[in-house]
Amino acid sequence: MKKRAPFRYDYVGSFLRPERLKDARKAFEAGTLSAAGLKEVEDQEITALVEKQKKAGYPVITDGEFRRAYWHLDFMWGLHGIQHIELDHGYYFHGEETTHGSAIVIGKISGENHPFVDHFRFVKQFEDEHTVAKQTIPSPAQTLVELFRGDNEKITRAVYPDTEELIRDLAAAYRTVIRDLYDAGCRNIQLDDCTWGMLVDKGYWKSREGSGATLEGDASRYLRANNLALEGLPADLTVTTHICRGNYHSSYACSGPYDDIADFVFAGEHVDALYLEFDDERSGSFAPLAKVSPDKKVVLGLITTKNPKLEDKAEVIRRIHEAEKYIPLDRLYLSPQCGFASCEIGNRLTEEEQWAKLSLVKEIAKEVWKDC
Repeated sequence: MKKRAPFRYDYVGSFLRPERLKDARKAFEAGTLSAAGLKEVEDQEITALVEKQKKAGYPVITDGEFRRAYWHLDFMWGLHGIQHIELDHGYYFHGEETTHGSAIVIGKISGENHPFVDHFRFVKQFEDEHTVAKQTIPSPAQTLVELFRGDNEKITRAVYPDTEELIRDLAAAYRTVIRDLYDAGCRNIQLDDCTWGMLVDKGYWKSREGSGATLEGDASRYLRANNLALEGLPADLTVTTHICRGNYHSSYACSGPYDDIADFVFAGEHVDALYLEFDDERSGSFAPLAKVSPDKKVVLGLITTKNPKLEDKAEVIRRIHEAEKYIPLDRLYLSPQCGFASCEIGNRLTEEEQWAKLSLVKEIAKEVWKDC
């Protein structure tokens, strides 16, 4: 059996889109390139990306999310009962508004024949004795957030007046997709989840004043949705989660330490590892890591993808040993704090700078851990 994720030096999964791929997508949207033509470009660019990942010496390969416009919405649109919609506004990040895509419920949700399964099969063919393919998908909780976003809630309630029924159907849909990915050979699934970053943000709770919502109520609901989707997994399937506070064109959405959600996700989510954002002061201290259950590993996201400046190696190593006060070093790993292009617009750095970041991650990991 191949090594299990996470790896001492790792990454979240999305990569900057090459200009050729961006041009092909624009041509497809303009009607001047066929779906087959777009797929051909995607296939070629993903093949080149995997070669670069292997050349960089990483034990995990991904498609860089090159077939997606968004890290989360494209997956949601692939579920039966969910439809693509464009709103009149995006999310309001600090300093920038996102593009306007969203997802609404148009019928009962299920997960058969999800397009991401074929997307995974394409990457799977490149696995070798040194690498394992990873599939990233948004968490069930993240899908719930989108379905209750603003006016989407009225549409959702028309189909699912009972939230518990929605959670059960959504979890069942995820289990179907996860089973199909497993049958396609996937052994490494990562759930990307901004809900926890949202729940620790003071500005978010100010916007919810008067709604009757509570942190405990929301966190319990999101944890239940995620864990219900992860019931009955095969023993040799690794499922991890990545927690983020927003990553769009190098801007962010939320701030706040992990303290208030640690008892929920750190202690109670049924995943094998946590990829955690720790690249700046917005994430708080390492102290909440004491709440991580002993069956979980933690990937420290100490290298930022939001700007090209390379971190000081000695400072990163110091911070790894600071985290070691709360979790043994043998349960700690290293990665960038997020992907390089959570949406196709990408962050504000070049491809060369992207690979320099990953080279630094690997260099530091090899110095800290002698088993990699």
